[in-house]
Amino acid sequence: MGIFLTDNSGVLLFARRCAGLSRAEMVSTIRDLALSPQGQRKIDWVQAHMPVLNIIRQEFEQDLPFKNKKVVICLHLEAKTAYLAKVIQAGGAEVAVVASNPLSTQDDVVAALVQGGIRAHAWYGASAAEYHTHQNLALDFKPDYIVDDGGDLVSLLHKERRELLPQVKGGAEETTTGILRLRSMEQNGELSFPMVAVNDAECKYLFDNRYGTGQSVWDGIMRTTNLVVAGKTAVVAGYGWCGKGVAMRAKGLGARVAVCEVDPIKANEAWMDGFLVMPMSEASRVGDIFITVTGNKDIITREHFLLMKAGAILCNAGHFDVEINRLDLAALAESRRSVRPNIEEFVLPGAKRIYLLAEGRLVNLAAGDGHPAEVMDMTFALQALSLRYLAENAGKLRPSVFSVPAEIDKRVAFLRLKSLNLSIDTLSPEQEQYLASWNH
Repeated sequence: MGIFLTDNSGVLLFARRCAGLSRAEMVSTIRDLALSPQGQRKIDWVQAHMPVLNIIRQEFEQDLPFKNKKVVICLHLEAKTAYLAKVIQAGGAEVAVVASNPLSTQDDVVAALVQGGIRAHAWYGASAAEYHTHQNLALDFKPDYIVDDGGDLVSLLHKERRELLPQVKGGAEETTTGILRLRSMEQNGELSFPMVAVNDAECKYLFDNRYGTGQSVWDGIMRTTNLVVAGKTAVVAGYGWCGKGVAMRAKGLGARVAVCEVDPIKANEAWMDGFLVMPMSEASRVGDIFITVTGNKDIITREHFLLMKAGAILCNAGHFDVEINRLDLAALAESRRSVRPNIEEFVLPGAKRIYLLAEGRLVNLAAGDGHPAEVMDMTFALQALSLRYLAENAGKLRPSVFSVPAEIDKRVAFLRLKSLNLSIDTLSPEQEQYLASWNH
């Protein structure tokens, strides 16, 4: 049973009593617990389409690898993340969740997690101050392990909550952006515990980054704008695995595609994949839809806005909302207004209208449901198994950024094939010997 409290702003605070825990330790800060049935239906749907995680959940229920441990998960709080949290909980952990992006939080899903005994601090549309408060409340849980997205929790721990660092035994990072931040911390000797670079696993970037981002970005754009893609020119800034997926899907939808890159190797790859390659100063003149997916700041700025055609649509698929310079856009605009949910119109001199989707945040999550469940099944399987690897090797790993062990990567791939009723060939002993020898 629970106790319901309301603060002065009308936000619901839910406290659940649990054996061995004080009321303060179990407080969750959410929008509305009454939304939980709707959120549970969403979780049930993705669970039915995440067979790899279902197998891992069964193992965790038997082995309890996280018994008496606390895990804080900082990811986009929608149904697929919720099911990961329930799988970790099934492994014996006490679990808390917090949002990695205030516009991707689904309040009904968060309510369902709280109803199921998982602590949560998040609601849709949280302000910057609320977002910061939520992350601190999650860390008050004193986690043993964390799952991070963009390095937000790791950064907060090292900057403001250093008293908690001895408690944290390790964590796993979801994104390219987060791993860049972690490697910088490691190089500067500032990382205090081991982190597994889940994004660098083949079962992550080959499928989640490429096929997941490719599909979900265009899902978000099309759902939000209700405009045709075929015949338009799509400008994709960044040709990493996410950019490859976005460009590939744009081509499949009938768009002409221009790629902007700073890496000459990736630029050559984009050209040989059949795409135009040009700097943003040129692409700005021809693009109809712009998608930034670089992980860097100021990809599209004042000089580019001035060159764009009337009606250009801008969106971002990188982790942080810094790739499209909104301050430049606002400074240029003579007026601005919301014209549809998640679409803001900026009227520039000469009555030229430019449209920004989802405030420049992740368009596939802020204006959509994120990656397909079958794709996230593989990524979250890597997360779950990486946490188990950390738990099994607690105290043995130095504070560093580690790759996902190859055996975990391969196991997730095999489990995925098994769920599809697919089988593959195996090498004979003679073939293995041939590959391992130099003198045949």
